[in-house]
Amino acid sequence: MRTLPRSVPAPGDDRPEAELVALARSKDEAAIRELIRRCNRQLFRVARGILHNDSEAEDVVQATYVSAFTKLEGFRGEATFATWLTRIAMNEAYGRLRRQARIVNLSEYRKEVEKGITNTMRPPPTTPEAELGRAEMHAFLEQAIDALPEPLRLTYVLHDVQEMTTREVADLLAVNPITVKTRLFRARRRLRDVIRRNLATDFSGVFPFDGARCAGMADRVVRALSGASEG
Repeated sequence: MRTLPRSVPAPGDDRPEAELVALARSKDEAAIRELIRRCNRQLFRVARGILHNDSEAEDVVQATYVSAFTKLEGFRGEATFATWLTRIAMNEAYGRLRRQARIVNLSEYRKEVEKGITNTMRPPPTTPEAELGRAEMHAFLEQAIDALPEPLRLTYVLHDVQEMTTREVADLLAVNPITVKTRLFRARRRLRDVIRRNLATDFSGVFPFDGARCAGMADRVVRALSGASEG
């Protein structure tokens, strides 16, 4: 298997995003791994917010990276690299929903959402890995967020969990900032009664994607890119 070239990152690798992207265009492995490390959590949270399933969300994240790093000429720098990747991940996730016949047409689905008559909530999956890997509070918070209707859930995850601005969320979802604020109000109102007896407000561990899991994603993407470079 052909290996990717690799630069030597500085300790902590605080190189600017633009430098890393430029190196990634040359298939530099260290730069690719660092970009993956920086973006993993956001992409996973967004994909999971759409698909409501850890395994499928992880597949989407991997597919997003492979697609993005093999077509980096499509990145014009008009938004941050993470935002560009997030759009790709959303398209991939919604594509999976369409293939699964969860929804037929995204534009029609969004119209129904605005009318307030669509609820795509599915029962949250319970897996041994999820039960063993998360603390009790994080599991509770995840279940509360999972119970939100999909448009409210995705908006809430992007804004309150991922800490994106209202404008960033609006641009990413292609909706008006007022719509974002309305969805946030509804999401918070639904969550309020669920979590009012729980004083913990640390959301940093919700939908985690780091450590060995993060490294494993980087390994898989690098292998896929190495295989693609042989073709």
